[in-house]
Amino acid sequence: MHKIEKVTLPNVKHIIAIASGKGGVGKSTVAANLALTFAQSGYKTALVDADLYSPSIPILFGLENQHLLIEQRGEKHVMIPFEKNKIKLMSVGFLVNPEQALIWRGPMASSALLQLFSETDWGEIDYMVVDLPPGTGDIPLTLCQQVDIDGVIIVTTPQKLSFADVQKAITMFKNPDINKPVLGIVENMSWFTPLEHPDEKYFLFGKGGGQYLAKKFNSELLLQIPLIQDLCDASDRGFLSDFSKRPEILSIYNELIRKISSKFN
Repeated sequence: MHKIEKVTLPNVKHIIAIASGKGGVGKSTVAANLALTFAQSGYKTALVDADLYSPSIPILFGLENQHLLIEQRGEKHVMIPFEKNKIKLMSVGFLVNPEQALIWRGPMASSALLQLFSETDWGEIDYMVVDLPPGTGDIPLTLCQQVDIDGVIIVTTPQKLSFADVQKAITMFKNPDINKPVLGIVENMSWFTPLEHPDEKYFLFGKGGGQYLAKKFNSELLLQIPLIQDLCDASDRGFLSDFSKRPEILSIYNELIRKISSKFN
């Protein structure tokens, strides 16, 4: 039987993957806000953009069209991650032009993913957050089989339309051949509250999706995150780090890191 070679990251204490069954659920903004909150709480933090075909971390952090420094160290080339807001950032988006399409078959994509981990000078890291592409393809499988991740957070929306895809993602991580802990469910876009009417809640995408999935798979609903006014604009303009300092966002993600940290203590 072919032995799968592991990528070892001895200076990284915890690796948490953020996954979803389908796109458009806000997975990348959850991953970025989680990393920002870890960093603001004093943890040495890294964020890896593992969505090779649609990298979003350069946009969220205002680093579009920026290219990595690659150093020659002996016989090896080592990538130096960007550091912004006290987070070490790595994305394939720093290696190619934003408008360039990546035409990679599975093995090439998997190899590129592993290089992001193994050929980057990470230094000492307490929490590494990995933003996975949606679905159950080669990238999540490669990560789970060749990188020692501590667990996965599943992001969903409340609507039933996302259930089928999210359930496939959960069952993949729970498969005996993968067997990675699902740390819990984050329900995003749970409701909308206008700034002018802070006591009102509008359930635009239905109710109960996260709780249903948590119960069905014997997991925990970690958090419900509302639709937050102006978040999309801040993300598109690369101002997510400033936006994340708003008190209502800080309180949401401080609660999330409290729950995550408790699982590792």
